[in-house]
Amino acid sequence: MKFGVFLEMQLPKPWQAGDEERLIAEALEQVVLADALGIDHAWAVEHHFLEEYSHCSASDVFLAAAAVRTTNIRLGFGIRHIIANYNHPARTAETVGMLDLISHGRIELGFGEGATRLELGGFGIPWKEKRAMSLEAAEQIANMMVMEPYPGYEGKSFSMPCRNVVPKPAQKPHPPMWMACTNRDTIRTAAANGLGALCFNFMDQAEAQTWSRIYYDTIRSEQCIPIGHTVNPNLAIVTAFGLHKNRDEAVRRNLESFEFFNYALGVVSSKDTRPGRMNMWSDFQAQRESEAGLKKATWAAGLGGDEKVERCYTNAPGIGTPEEFRRFARTMADSGIDQMIFIQQGGRIKHDHICESLELFGLDVLPDFRVHEQEREERKMKALAPYIEAALERKHALATLRGGEATAPATKTQWTNTESAVA
Repeated sequence: MKFGVFLEMQLPKPWQAGDEERLIAEALEQVVLADALGIDHAWAVEHHFLEEYSHCSASDVFLAAAAVRTTNIRLGFGIRHIIANYNHPARTAETVGMLDLISHGRIELGFGEGATRLELGGFGIPWKEKRAMSLEAAEQIANMMVMEPYPGYEGKSFSMPCRNVVPKPAQKPHPPMWMACTNRDTIRTAAANGLGALCFNFMDQAEAQTWSRIYYDTIRSEQCIPIGHTVNPNLAIVTAFGLHKNRDEAVRRNLESFEFFNYALGVVSSKDTRPGRMNMWSDFQAQRESEAGLKKATWAAGLGGDEKVERCYTNAPGIGTPEEFRRFARTMADSGIDQMIFIQQGGRIKHDHICESLELFGLDVLPDFRVHEQEREERKMKALAPYIEAALERKHALATLRGGEATAPATKTQWTNTESAVA
């Protein structure tokens, strides 16, 4: 099992002068600490216009700052918006290449299409076409990172002439690619395109087993035709996170912040918002305090006593003692999950408490998962090797330009996969 930290950069109102600067500085400190502790990944989001929920709209800049402060931790876009309306594919290929060189080969490219009306509407992206636009861009980004020159492309969502896209990344053929997943259909789509699956929802052991089975059955099937120039067979999930040696204290410090994370996610995903006029933190507090709100809210707190603690253990198993987290992580590993990513920052949680949780994890939990990690990874990749080889053979052969230069593969099969996923 590998572990990662998740940088959402939430900032509830009311805001004071210097709050955003402090938030970003603390997030960088958390990545530096995670690196020192031996945590495997740090994932930074890209969101636009989602005030209070996420103030990380330029994750490439943040990751560059993290790269020069760290040594070993892998730095991931979790995710980057790659539809041309957000970021032109050539700009994404250039950015990933530059960051991979700055970090000496530690970048991971997670991508997605966006799921909020504020973001999609702000950039003029049709809801029904966003998946197809995203996968089309992803395939061409991989080509741009590999081919010299990139032969140009005439597509449905963007076009560009022949150019040599530089710099090329340090990792060959290109950094691992991941796709954001929120349901079983997107799990299949990620696997069918040879992509790692970044699962941005919370699940119990039974659901984790189901998602793992769907994902790896597809990786091993003839449906898997890589969208990139390699296959990244990995399944990651996000989880609540907050540790203390005293369980009640872990709940007191962390549960409200995790509840706000879920509340704010629901607001930005499904409700109309007024730019610059919302106050999600105030609305969240009002809901928690109302009798009706407590009955309706999935993640409601405030009932107090043992019931509150027990509900935390049931709905947010990543919050508790190191021993409880160890048991939870072991169930996820046994269910076929490759990486757990900590939502360690949300709401008004204190930076010091985040750091204390990470240090407890590094001291009391992580060593137990390091003993056989390399052996597990080698065994897994050996078992998958023939399926990956067969998948890469199914990828369309490269044509050539006059003079022998490689050109982009045909996109018909990939586009067909995309259309079925959208349907």
